[in-house]
Amino acid sequence: MIENKTYNIHYKIEDPGVIASSVLEAIPYAYKSKRSIDITIKQPEYTSVCPMTGLPDNGCIIIRYRPDETIVELKSLKYYLLQYRNVGIFYEHVVNKILDDLVEVLNPLTMEVSGEFTPRGGVSSITTASYHRQ
Repeated sequence: MIENKTYNIHYKIEDPGVIASSVLEAIPYAYKSKRSIDITIKQPEYTSVCPMTGLPDNGCIIIRYRPDETIVELKSLKYYLLQYRNVGIFYEHVVNKILDDLVEVLNPLTMEVSGEFTPRGGVSSITTASYHRQ
């Protein structure tokens, strides 16, 4: 719990350790033997919490990847991302955590996770983390 001493407000902020990647489901990519594909997924209603202030952070999470044998089942991805709603995590960390969790489950050829976050205090942030299989 974070306390804002200016306004005597208490926020219940979850630790990033509560995020369960086990909700992510991989399904077979049926066209693997025919062709490669590039997939882009956007979640424009991403929400987490600033770990310093307890204020909400909003933005669009963009996942771009080239699968190998599996793709992510979208409903499971939605439930995975919803877990961040009360989690205190910095922008730079959230894109890395999402990338690490998806790479572990999907083992893609390449993947990039970006966060385009809503401006706060006149400052906007876009963060990107990438993975390329060796």
